[in-house]
Amino acid sequence: MMPLFLKMLTLILAVTGFAFFAAPAYAGTQGDGAVVQGFRVTDLPLPRFVSLRADKVYVRAGPALRYPIQWVYRRAGLPVEITQEFESWRRIRDHVGDEGWVHQSLLSGQRSVLIRGDDLVILREHATDQARMVARLEPDVVAHLDRCNPQWCRIHVSGYRGWVERNFLWGIYAQEDFD
Repeated sequence: MMPLFLKMLTLILAVTGFAFFAAPAYAGTQGDGAVVQGFRVTDLPLPRFVSLRADKVYVRAGPALRYPIQWVYRRAGLPVEITQEFESWRRIRDHVGDEGWVHQSLLSGQRSVLIRGDDLVILREHATDQARMVARLEPDVVAHLDRCNPQWCRIHVSGYRGWVERNFLWGIYAQEDFD
C-alpha cells in the first residue's frame, strides 16, 4: 500500500505534467523588446496587430468567462495588439497601454490603424510631402491599412484613400513590412 504522501505527489505530478503538455509555454518579445510570457495556441507571431471585429467587445481580467469584465470597447475596427494566447482567448493591449483578455471570435485579422497625436494629420495623394492633400484626419480616427513602405502607409477611411507618414499611425510596427 502506497503512503498517502506518495499518492498525492503522484497525482500532483500527473496533473501538472498534463497541463504542461496541453498548453506549451511561450516566451516572445513585444514590439519594445520586453519579454512576453504566455501560451502558444497558433503559429502566428506574438505580438501582432489585429482589429476588433464587433461594435461591443468585453475585455476581461482573465482568459475565461468566469473573470470579471474590466471594460467594454464600442468601436469595431479599432486596432489592438495581441500579446498572449491562451486557448481561445487573446490578451490584447490598446493604444493607451490598457490590457485585458478577449475571446478570439471578437478579433479580426483585418488590419487597421489609429491616427496618433494631438493635431490634424494630412492624408496625401502620393507617398511624399509634396503630394496633393486629399484630407485632414483628426486624432483617434480609425483607418483601414492597405500597405506600407518604410516611411509612409496607404490607408483608406470614409471614402478617402491616400498616404500618411508612418510615425502618425498606431497599429503597425516601425520595421514591419506590410503589403
